Amino acid sequence: MDIWNQLLQGFATAGTPVNLLWAFVGCALGTAVGVLPGIGPATAVAMLLPITAKVDATASMIFFAGIYYGAMYGGSTTSILLNTPGETASMVTAMEGNKMAKSGRAGAALATSAIGSFVAGTIATVLVTLFAPVVAEFAVKLGPPEYFMLMLLAFTTVSAVLGQSTVRGLTALFVGLAVGLVGLDQITGQARYTGGVPELLDGIEIVLVAVGLFAVAEALHAVLFEGKRGVESENRMSRVTMTGNDWRRSLPAWLRGTAIGVPFGCIPAGGTEIPTFLSYATEKKLAKGSNKAEFGTQGAIEGVAGPEAANNATVTAALIPLLTLGIPVSSTTAILLGAFQNYGIQPGPQLFSSSAALVWALIASLYIGNVMLLVLNLPLVGIWVKLLKVPKPQLYAGILIFATVGAYAMRQSAFDLFLLYAIGVLGLVMRRFNFPTAPVVIGMILGPLAEAQLRNAISIGEGSAMVFLQRPMSLTLLIIVLAVLVLPRLLKRNSRRTDLATK
Repeated sequence: MDIWNQLLQGFATAGTPVNLLWAFVGCALGTAVGVLPGIGPATAVAMLLPITAKVDATASMIFFAGIYYGAMYGGSTTSILLNTPGETASMVTAMEGNKMAKSGRAGAALATSAIGSFVAGTIATVLVTLFAPVVAEFAVKLGPPEYFMLMLLAFTTVSAVLGQSTVRGLTALFVGLAVGLVGLDQITGQARYTGGVPELLDGIEIVLVAVGLFAVAEALHAVLFEGKRGVESENRMSRVTMTGNDWRRSLPAWLRGTAIGVPFGCIPAGGTEIPTFLSYATEKKLAKGSNKAEFGTQGAIEGVAGPEAANNATVTAALIPLLTLGIPVSSTTAILLGAFQNYGIQPGPQLFSSSAALVWALIASLYIGNVMLLVLNLPLVGIWVKLLKVPKPQLYAGILIFATVGAYAMRQSAFDLFLLYAIGVLGLVMRRFNFPTAPVVIGMILGPLAEAQLRNAISIGEGSAMVFLQRPMSLTLLIIVLAVLVLPRLLKRNSRRTDLATK
């Protein structure tokens, strides 16, 4: 019953006029970010991180959360009407949604996408409400060895899953870990890797790294490499409604998509791409008769409903490890973790007791935001598509100006601007050679925390690393880490041998 009392208090906080306004602005901005190809929620949140210097913690976290899940709604609109996914999670939606639009059923595709996002988001939010406090209670019992192993698991899974190769993922992670070590040592107070530059004694700001890697690198990449790419012609809008048959086909797909998405949101498995593809494959396999024939031809509504539900369920469930363990499972949640740290708040098992008002207001805002997004997306879909008419040069120039002003406003330091654009160029090189950027942010934020937990664990073991093998939970996590690194290679080697044997 205590959970419901705290949730009601959260609604009372999130329901104040100021916080409702922040939620609405976040949802509207998130939808716009989802519609515009190439920007994404990580870039938008990174670009707006400097507002944490001026805005109340609860209001800004509600605002960032609105952007975070609003982008998931917006990405489907352009995927369906223009075959232009605004977000990587919307790539699967484009496969069937655009074919439905070409068959004159754009309205049904948009409706099942928006309603499916609402259903999945609401179910996942209920699960966050029920299970996040339970996970937090369990996490309080974990010691430094278990925490270090949890962070090691986050490092290995994110690095192994994101990007085209494990080597590139691990390289990006080590760049992030190196950046996180710059500044004063937490225990001895010695300066590390500062090169005698006084501005680096406090370490490198997460805001600079996030804005440089995402916003600046994205703008530079668009200017230098993307050129003037043509946009597909817009499909004719039909009325945004669903028939009885559409409802019958969509409802099971929404529930299956949610069931696939929630577990993937709770583990560091590389974002929304895997669950959306899994959901699409499941719907295609389960379809029968004329429904199956629509896949890849006229467009099957299940192929839109399932992936959209999976993508929103994943995004919402990702808040469980972020709030309860302080472990981000995607680039956007890593930047959200940076936003918490800007307020001197460290997400983890103590968060539900030390900052209960903020956490429950944030969870309550997820329910409010889902309703807002449904209202924003169904009737106003025509307005969002018009955003694509914003010329690319002006759009990316605006992003660069906003990023520069925001970074300078934090400390009024010219050095920060040089650092911002140096990081932007690094992000550009990484993007050009297919190095994932999420491990850099995760390594930078979790690196110092992992170092502190490692030192504490070694102290508990009186200088012996055997402490990690003597405790059942840390030993289990160590075995999982080794499995993540070794099993994919063994499976790949076996499949090659099988292919050679069959030839």
